Amino acid sequence: MKEQLVIMGAGKSGFGAALLGKKEGYDVLVSDNKSIGKRNKEALDKIGVEWEENGHNKERISSCDLVVKSPGISDDLPLIKLLDNKNIPVISEIEFAGRYCKGTKICVTGSNGKTTTTLMIQHILSKAGLKVTAVGNVGYSYAQAVAENPKDYYVIELSSFQLDRMYEFKADVSLLLNITPDHLDRYDNDFNKYTQSKFRILQNLTQSDHFIYNRDDEVITKHLINTNSTCKKHPVSILKTLKKGAWVENDNIQININQQKQSIMSIHQLAQQGKHNMFNSMASGIAARVLDIRKEIIRESLSDFQNVEHRLEHVAKIHGIDFINDSKATNVNSTWYALESMQKPTIWIVGGVDKGNDYSMLEGLVKQKVLGIICLGTKNNKIIKSFKNIVDPIYEAKSASEAVRLSYRIAKKGYNVLLSPACASFDLFEDFEDRGHKFKKAVRSL
Repeated sequence: MKEQLVIMGAGKSGFGAALLGKKEGYDVLVSDNKSIGKRNKEALDKIGVEWEENGHNKERISSCDLVVKSPGISDDLPLIKLLDNKNIPVISEIEFAGRYCKGTKICVTGSNGKTTTTLMIQHILSKAGLKVTAVGNVGYSYAQAVAENPKDYYVIELSSFQLDRMYEFKADVSLLLNITPDHLDRYDNDFNKYTQSKFRILQNLTQSDHFIYNRDDEVITKHLINTNSTCKKHPVSILKTLKKGAWVENDNIQININQQKQSIMSIHQLAQQGKHNMFNSMASGIAARVLDIRKEIIRESLSDFQNVEHRLEHVAKIHGIDFINDSKATNVNSTWYALESMQKPTIWIVGGVDKGNDYSMLEGLVKQKVLGIICLGTKNNKIIKSFKNIVDPIYEAKSASEAVRLSYRIAKKGYNVLLSPACASFDLFEDFEDRGHKFKKAVRSL
């Protein structure tokens, strides 16, 4: 009799897990608490996978052999607690796919910069002629890639939610970019619990594996002191001169791996400028070096890398007004970077599902840069309260098109209109990509 696999959530990761589960001989059910889109239903029907929508079959799920849970489903859900109490394994799609993956795994996590760094590493490895793909929170579902198009190298962007349900999975190269308050609503508003979640990127690493981390991040360096791991550790700093790892010396990026110091390139040659992108580039450079990629390929790759969609993406200039899509900024720290990079007066579109945000860290930049705010969400009171004494006008919008129309009305020639929400998107949109696409469509309709 086939093992019973239930996949909770019919999104990208759920479909990928269903595809891999079917291939590996499981009897698969995809179960979603909401309605499943027509395209997803057709895709599941095509591969012969049973599905249910608008609720979970509690009896069937609680008697299965294995559950793969979407990262968007909270561990506080009563059904998840029931499964845990019955000792039915509940794992992430990443854990599931890792069981059948034969390639080298480079895993990237952090509160900010994950997608950019993931795609940078993919770009370098691809230029080196390696068979590589970027998966996880970016690009393909990891499970779908393993099932349909196996590669020699996988660069995997990992959220804390995915890490929480990973147990036996082991990376070959792990990167921890930074830790700032994010998703605290899922961690009992306890920053230490969130930090511990991020540090799961280190689990199961051996002496032959590599851990690349932010030496400038006090949260990481303090937590690392109490972490027992025998893996090879490579610090990255843009503030300090180091003896190993990566650092900046006379405006040149230095990388020292195994007592082999190399000057890689000038920071002025980097395609992605700004301090956070300098750090992302250096972390990517170390990941490439531990995989024995030549410095010439690293230099070329970091000098021609193009950034990701929905991350400070210039959409259009209309009557002298620049519209910028930063929909991927789903926390306050990401939005801080976006506002800090604005060189013109800015109309700021912000809002969505608040994740325990503290907006006080943005006050200085908002005073300096922002001349109008559009709240794009269903609950905007916290944002309005935070900035009502700093910015006038503040408007509310219930759709991307309404937000764009309002911003266009109050912006002037020489202004930026910046969508940088600092919040999750699930109140009005399917995800941050849907929010970004609708913003771009609304801009182009002007």
